[in-house]
Amino acid sequence: MLVSVVPLIVGIAAWPVALLADRWGRVKTITAMAAIWCVATALCGLAQNHSQMLMARAAVGLGEAGYGAVGAAMLSSVFPAARLSAVLGAFQSAAVLGTVLGVVAGGVIGARHGWQAPFLWVGGASLLLVLLYPLLVREPPRAAVLAATAGSRVALWAAMKEVTMARSARFTYVAGGLQMLVLAAIGAWMPSFLAREYGLAADVAGVRAGLLFLMVGVGMIAGGVLADRAGRERGRTRLHFAGVYTLASFAVLTPAFALPAGPLQMGLLFVGTMIAGGHAGVVLSAVIDVTHPALRATAIATVAMVSNLIGLAPGPYVVGVLSDSIGLKSALTVVPVAGLFASACFLLAARNYERDVAAKEARLER
Repeated sequence: MLVSVVPLIVGIAAWPVALLADRWGRVKTITAMAAIWCVATALCGLAQNHSQMLMARAAVGLGEAGYGAVGAAMLSSVFPAARLSAVLGAFQSAAVLGTVLGVVAGGVIGARHGWQAPFLWVGGASLLLVLLYPLLVREPPRAAVLAATAGSRVALWAAMKEVTMARSARFTYVAGGLQMLVLAAIGAWMPSFLAREYGLAADVAGVRAGLLFLMVGVGMIAGGVLADRAGRERGRTRLHFAGVYTLASFAVLTPAFALPAGPLQMGLLFVGTMIAGGHAGVVLSAVIDVTHPALRATAIATVAMVSNLIGLAPGPYVVGVLSDSIGLKSALTVVPVAGLFASACFLLAARNYERDVAAKEARLER
């Protein structure tokens, strides 16, 4: 419950918070939600029982719901469309790197100063960034004008219609969520898998799993760069690349988990996890391409909502249920099949992409 409540709240709150950002301003929203995250993280270290910890963790999810999606929208207002897959892939890879560093640093600090210390230290120190952010970052002029002239007049129902109107966006939302299920399952269960299959101590298994999961971040950056370069002439080519990434992740990870423990299995796991993250930047850039510029944060929040509700939140639980029935190794062998369905959704999104972009341009001209 303590783990799953964060993606659950992110999935529920990301959309209304992002709609607020499109109306109120992205810099203000990022600052406010990051402040909530910092205070909530510190409160985790002050929790005296499970109920208090659960409420603090839910508040962490509320803060994360704001600055993640809105931060991606900020970047989309600064960088040109031809580079968005790479930029947004790098943005998401930073979260992967932070997660790994947080686990390692939290373990070291907690071992020396108690489990409460990492929450208090991280929450308190991060408030410095919250104070600095609005002083160093300004609302992009183009985004500010769009928000003032369009976003403030967009009704709730109209916003919902806009971010779900394009068929390519709908297929992309689902594709991203399905692939995120694979990544969530690997991230949650890889330490246990390595401990059981390779006989490693828990701390050693955790470090190796962290190094393995860092490959997801590498894949997010490299996959976005390759997709951008290939899609300079036709934007839908980026979606084709995302389809190839997710299909390849299924083709590599399935036999990797099925193999016996050894160097070949580890090699395939490193390659498979890297490929599995390649789609991340494409998901965000493709959705942005077919959505009104004044509602970019809302569109990205829709990606976050779907990814959390059908990927991050249920992924570890699904593997746990399967593991109880067929064993962890078999459960992890089955899960990558979600990438096969994600690939099909990306290819369907590509078929509708050009038409949806043209329809958006026509709406902007009216």
